[in-house]
Amino acid sequence: MKQEGWTRTLALTVCSAAIGGTFQYGYNISIINAPTTYVQKFINETCVERWGTALEPSQVTLIWTFIVSIYSLGGLLGSLLAGPMAIKCGRKGALLLNNCFLFLSAVLALSSRAAGSFEMIILARLLVGVNAGVSMNVQPMYFGESAPKNLRGAVAFSSAVFTAFGILMGQVTGLTEVLGSESLWPYLLASNALPGLVQLVTLPWFPESPRFLLIDRGDREACGQALKRLRACSVFTAEMEEILQERAGAGEARAKTLWELFRDRSLRRQLCTVMAASSAMMLCGNDSIYFYTSYIFQEAGIPTDKIQYVTIGTGACEFTSAVACNLLIERVGRRLLLAGGYLFMACWAVVFTVALSLEGKVDGMPYLSMVCMFAYILSFGMGPAGVTGILPAELFDQMARPAAYMVAGSMMWLNLFLIGMAFPFIVNGLGQFCFIPFCGVCVTACLFIGFTLPETKGRTLAEITEEFEKRNKKGTANGLPKYGEQSQSLTDLSECLETDNV
Repeated sequence: MKQEGWTRTLALTVCSAAIGGTFQYGYNISIINAPTTYVQKFINETCVERWGTALEPSQVTLIWTFIVSIYSLGGLLGSLLAGPMAIKCGRKGALLLNNCFLFLSAVLALSSRAAGSFEMIILARLLVGVNAGVSMNVQPMYFGESAPKNLRGAVAFSSAVFTAFGILMGQVTGLTEVLGSESLWPYLLASNALPGLVQLVTLPWFPESPRFLLIDRGDREACGQALKRLRACSVFTAEMEEILQERAGAGEARAKTLWELFRDRSLRRQLCTVMAASSAMMLCGNDSIYFYTSYIFQEAGIPTDKIQYVTIGTGACEFTSAVACNLLIERVGRRLLLAGGYLFMACWAVVFTVALSLEGKVDGMPYLSMVCMFAYILSFGMGPAGVTGILPAELFDQMARPAAYMVAGSMMWLNLFLIGMAFPFIVNGLGQFCFIPFCGVCVTACLFIGFTLPETKGRTLAEITEEFEKRNKKGTANGLPKYGEQSQSLTDLSECLETDNV
């Protein structure tokens, strides 16, 4: 049964934006795993040609780890650029401009072997990280502002679906039979240009974010045209009134800067929630698994010749769970999926630790380890992978949203860099207990989200803000918030809009 609000234009807009957006994030996380041996060999051969001496294995590993992890530093830079780009160029314009980083990265990766320069690979990974950092922030913002209220979560969660799809496609492309051979690895690293080209050709045909057009640009006619195309109807009075109300509430205010967002005490609880959720998403170790999948399965005792095929299963797991969660998010809600996902991850981390501890003592433990890895990724895909990216769009208004995404993205990429650099040392240092720290992160995240995050499913920004204000005012003499006339009018308007929608 077709869900009310889904239209052909909205679906195609989502696909066009995501194929060159969060798809790239997942794709570029996974393709770097396949050519590990070949790139390390290239690094060593380059040094021999330049200086006549080979590097120590530890030196090669250090350079390789830097190549892998600089992707996260590029993402951090991209997340800081995302806010200004989204404000100046619009949501759609920022995504289109973002492809410049991607194409330059592809040229560098493709030319690196011919030029005999592993530094070009480092720069290429930095630039593709910038591209991913921008798209991971701007795309959920674009989707959250373009979707109707009843589909806001599902549309925004499609970012996670395309991330998982990108991971899966990167693993398939990295197979030895495709582009994962020694002769083709530069083409593998440059293959990310193709999805970017698809976006560059298709996205200009679809509308800009209606909220951006009306609230930021003040163009009511363009907003009406965008809504008409996205909703496939000419009657959208209630939604237009809601956007106008948000614009009236903003007045002549401009978009908040990072410093202004941090100084705004009324948004402090929302900001802390987003920062904690974004950090936990990376500190749980799930995305770092894709950087070192081969190494983890090798340590778990999986035969070397089967590892590349087993690796595809991890991407398939996250993609499957992301699709399932996309169908459930508007029924189950955000908080339950997010907290429940972390709770299941913590449980599987414990089982994984037991399996690693019994390896060599009990038959079948390597395969139980593999099952635990798949289950861990499934649990991540069922909640944290997608719900985390929705939160800034639902907790902040139009003026604070770009800065909120900058903060969320910065926390995400900074923690991804730290965990990516530390992951091999955690595995080497803790051995079979390597997932215990991640278990602790998951338990902490589950408790924090369960106690601090209100449910946002199907609620307007005014209602969500009111819920946070209510929580902020707990502990006063009477323990109840006092709502002003404006807050009451917003509540009345929300009830009217819901009645109109019905």
